[in-house]
Amino acid sequence: MKRRDYLWCALNLLLDHEEELGRLCPSCRAQAEEGRCPVCGGAAGEYLGGENAAFDEERFERLMRGETD
Repeated sequence: MKRRDYLWCALNLLLDHEEELGRLCPSCRAQAEEGRCPVCGGAAGEYLGGENAAFDEERFERLMRGETD
């Protein structure tokens, strides 16, 4: 495939998606445009990562400065 073929396919995928959204009522369309988890359908938020409860921030800062315990 050439570059223009990929562009044509991508454009048509976007247009198909818009057409599908256009068939929905306003409340369903708003829900469909929300970020959702692909597994459970729940609202997807930003993943900030877990926190390590055993992590000692003060000790880390001391070690970064070259100090020893």
